Amino acid sequence: MDINEKYMKMAIEEAKKGMGYTSPNPMVGCVIVKDGKVLEKACHERYGEYHAERNALLRCKEDVKDATLYVTLEPCCHTGKTPPCTDIIIEKGIKKVYVGCLDVNPLVAGKGIQKLKDNGIEVVSGILEKECEELNEIFNFYIKNKFPFVAVKYAMTLDGKIATKTNDSKWITNEKSRNYVHGLRKKYSAILVGINTVLSDDPMLNCRIEENVDPVRIILDSNLRIPMDSNIVNTAKDIKTYVVMEKSVEKLYNDKIECLEKAGINIMKCAEKNGHIDLEELLKNLGEIKIDSVLVEGGSNVIKSFLDNGFVNRIYAFIAPKLTIGDDGIGPVAGCGIKDMKDSLVLKDVEMKRFDDDIMITGGLNVYRNN
Repeated sequence: MDINEKYMKMAIEEAKKGMGYTSPNPMVGCVIVKDGKVLEKACHERYGEYHAERNALLRCKEDVKDATLYVTLEPCCHTGKTPPCTDIIIEKGIKKVYVGCLDVNPLVAGKGIQKLKDNGIEVVSGILEKECEELNEIFNFYIKNKFPFVAVKYAMTLDGKIATKTNDSKWITNEKSRNYVHGLRKKYSAILVGINTVLSDDPMLNCRIEENVDPVRIILDSNLRIPMDSNIVNTAKDIKTYVVMEKSVEKLYNDKIECLEKAGINIMKCAEKNGHIDLEELLKNLGEIKIDSVLVEGGSNVIKSFLDNGFVNRIYAFIAPKLTIGDDGIGPVAGCGIKDMKDSLVLKDVEMKRFDDDIMITGGLNVYRNN
């Protein structure tokens, strides 16, 4: 690793500190270096607040004139909730800027780099480009498609079961695996399950590794079967929650809707499609309210629907070295499968992590619906 990659790696690690706070903005890290000395490091800390470059330059106590700046994402050149980062880079007399990857946002998309060059600043782009792009796979997808990035997570036994024949699933994986899942809940803007998961498990669907980073909770519940005494309803005033119902049955449940709304639940109404909530309409609605990513955690029918409709970008499959011994347990994906192996969905860019005896496999999908 050369010296420029070293400093960009440092910026990437800095960017990760913003995970769970910057959505729907990207995670960005910045490092300022002069005469071989790191003067300041910073990240984009929270949506609506200053970006990484401005944080680093404003906080630096030393003279940054003729310094070099490393940033994971192309500096913005437009005014949004904050002023353009290119302006302060120019004002402070930065001599050279190393950029990890270009910003896919049409408001930037090369214009930030060009503005720096037009003002006499040398710019080098593509330093650890792949790593910088992977850092913001959610942002990049959302900004291009206006749909949330969708990930599916499930935990299963070695013989492919997410629960026993009695629907018992506590616990398939170990504590380290489950802690990693709570890290995913911090990363993704929303968590989604079907009503059957609520009825069988009465989950909280929160993030238990850090306070105030709970994902928005989304419950697919066509006919409003969610119990008023469930953990979801009881905590709805503390954690933003949407219950998604079918538009066609709205008049049948006016009283239940009123009770849920008084409890803090937000009701979202979507059309029905093939006997289920129209997922395309749902994802479009979520994108419009700036939910840039959704972690689907079940159940098996919900996962099947997302896969069938081509709305899954990434899979997280946790596998524990346990056997349920039988074919009457519950698998991660419901319904009839494919006929021929050649038609199977194949993950790309596959990675594996180990949590003691558990294994997690993650990867993107080769087939995704073209929005």
